[in-house]
Amino acid sequence: MPRLGPDPVIHPDCEITDTNFGTFCEVGRGSRVAHATFGDYAYCDRYADIANATVGKFANIAAFSRIGATDHPLDTAACHHFLYRSDDYWDDADRDAAFFAHRRARRAVIGNDTWIGAHALVKPEVTLGHGAVVAAGAVVTRDVAPYTIVAGTPARPLRRRQPEALADRLIALGWWNWPHALLRQRLQDFRNLSAEAFLEKYEA
Repeated sequence: MPRLGPDPVIHPDCEITDTNFGTFCEVGRGSRVAHATFGDYAYCDRYADIANATVGKFANIAAFSRIGATDHPLDTAACHHFLYRSDDYWDDADRDAAFFAHRRARRAVIGNDTWIGAHALVKPEVTLGHGAVVAAGAVVTRDVAPYTIVAGTPARPLRRRQPEALADRLIALGWWNWPHALLRQRLQDFRNLSAEAFLEKYEA
């Protein structure tokens, strides 16, 4: 695998549309990413499907997950995409630009240092707080508080990843904004210290 750097590593068979990447980003084989933004160090594994989403720094998105899953109109006589992709069906019909604009405006927001498990689904207009974890196969229909682990269909809180007071301190520290060289300098402490010990060392 090529070393990560300023330009994103895009593996084969991906479809990338209208997406901006920070540094040290990676997109796994066969993934589809559209109308999205990836913060520094964010990545998705194989066959992820991400649309209309803002993905935070150091986000970990597992294989076959779906973020910002697009939906269909439910208050019209039909819900099929011939309503808005009409030019696929008739030479004299246009796409419904207003529908697509509305869909793209309904963004999912994925916080920094989050982990989304394999086959999980995050609905449009859902926000995952910093440090949140989504269990494999979960369907997230509501916002998730920072440093909270959710699971199930629909997803519900299982437990805290970190106690609330500790989570607040981690967010205040904002280590995800540290420069690359500083992350390297403190790598062993990331590996070896508990979150509380790490905070005690670096909060000052």
